[in-house]
Amino acid sequence: MTSTSTSPGLARFNALEEHAAHAALLEVCASTAWVRRLLAGRPYASAEDLYTAGDTAMGELTADDLAEAMAGHPPIGRPKPGDPTSAREQRGMSGASEELRAEMLELNLAYQERFGHVFLICATGRTAEQMRDAVKERIGNAPEREREIVRTELGRINRIRLARLVEED
Repeated sequence: MTSTSTSPGLARFNALEEHAAHAALLEVCASTAWVRRLLAGRPYASAEDLYTAGDTAMGELTADDLAEAMAGHPPIGRPKPGDPTSAREQRGMSGASEELRAEMLELNLAYQERFGHVFLICATGRTAEQMRDAVKERIGNAPEREREIVRTELGRINRIRLARLVEED
């Protein structure tokens, strides 16, 4: 995901009117604080500069900002209806057995009860079994540790989504 020159997609993003760029970035991350930070850095000279700005903004999010960002993500195994992004990202669940889907639902509910938010993982490229194993492993984390894992996972998701935004021709 490294770019040394301005791609057509990045040039298009840099040229968007403020409200359109705001809407595009909200599709990447539901945190308005994160979106504001990235808008303030436009125009970006390279995609890597944009990714770095996204990573920096992610590191600066408060607990409330993270909660806002997480609220934009559906539970694993239940992508938002009509949302091609969440369906694409959760593709690994599409072939899961009914038994595994039911187990993920139970695990998601237990995780949400423990931490107060959905289980968040960068699901792109992961199988249903890998996601199940991850929630089983992480449910025992201390809340502070889990919040930092969520921040890292959200950063990974944001990078993938930013790449789709600016590297498409």
